[in-house]
Amino acid sequence: MSRLFSPLALGPLSLSNRIVIAPMCQYSSEEGRATAWHAFHWPNLAQSGAALAIIEATAVEARGRISWADLGLWDDTTEAAFANALAATRRYSSMPIGVQLAHAGRKASTHRPWDHHGAQIAPDAPHGWQTVSASPVAYAEGQHAPDALDQAGIDAVVAAFADSARRAVRLGLQLIEIHAAHGYLLHQFLSPLSNQRDDAYGGTLENRMRLALQVFDAVKAAVPASVAVGIRISATDWVDGGWDLAQSLVLAKALDARGCHFIHVSSGGLHPAQRIALGPGYQVPFAEAIKREVAMPVIAVGLITEPQQAEDLLVQDRADAIAIARGILYDPRWPWHAAAALGAKVAVAPQYLRSAPREHAASFVQAE
Repeated sequence: MSRLFSPLALGPLSLSNRIVIAPMCQYSSEEGRATAWHAFHWPNLAQSGAALAIIEATAVEARGRISWADLGLWDDTTEAAFANALAATRRYSSMPIGVQLAHAGRKASTHRPWDHHGAQIAPDAPHGWQTVSASPVAYAEGQHAPDALDQAGIDAVVAAFADSARRAVRLGLQLIEIHAAHGYLLHQFLSPLSNQRDDAYGGTLENRMRLALQVFDAVKAAVPASVAVGIRISATDWVDGGWDLAQSLVLAKALDARGCHFIHVSSGGLHPAQRIALGPGYQVPFAEAIKREVAMPVIAVGLITEPQQAEDLLVQDRADAIAIARGILYDPRWPWHAAAALGAKVAVAPQYLRSAPREHAASFVQAE
């Protein structure tokens, strides 16, 4: 039996296979509100055959958006728009849907990536605002520096994550992923490259982890036991003197002890001096190292593009699940093709059953 197509539990959430669609920003929202693009995009993901789709980085407050066109879930208006966009997905698919709750911190207030290469927008320019972070250190030379959050600001961020989590529960979402990766706010507190504080949130590793753990505790407390709560981290900054695997292991074990349901292991995004050793499965060694130290499931991601590659890393017990991101935009039926290649079965909407080539028809079963 294929390991990739075997069941997996992320805490209370049961998955039919081990393929996860990773969050991917669409930069297609209006003042944080989901739009017709999402009403098209999400149902397409839900017909992929993956076991779980995690909706893109979704800001817990307006200033926490990466760009002015980012999705949000911070008030009744954004919640209602999210519900409307989700309706078609729910009508035609039973795939579990999760959301990644996020705050961009100093990497906020940007153009969309296809406009001006995603450059930062000044606070006083159209579509711009003042950013916040652990310390008043800009992401890159020439950028506008963020304001350092004081205790009241930190408390407000924690409360915003919890409030967005409650909204996610009302929407019927079954999983929440806390975004502590890719150089965004929680990662900015974790890394000594961006955190130069001298209070209870800076200096020692214990202090730098404090905000991420407080956010996790607040989100976990805000949702019922039936909702899976996990986290995405960057296992390394790929910069000397920054956040690294050794520190990630300490964080992972602290989260594991708190009842975290999964950890999604990525890397980078914190500093422009990063030097990433790109290659097939280049982040899998980080996932593997963390998996050896924790009980919770570990999701690997990053240039996992071939079915046999994914199968092998699971069989070798290097991770518990694999996440596909840009690859599933390029090939929206990647899980169908993986099932055919591995002699496994995948659930397909009855409207699509007859699309299977004759030699692979046995891999297609009717979705409920």
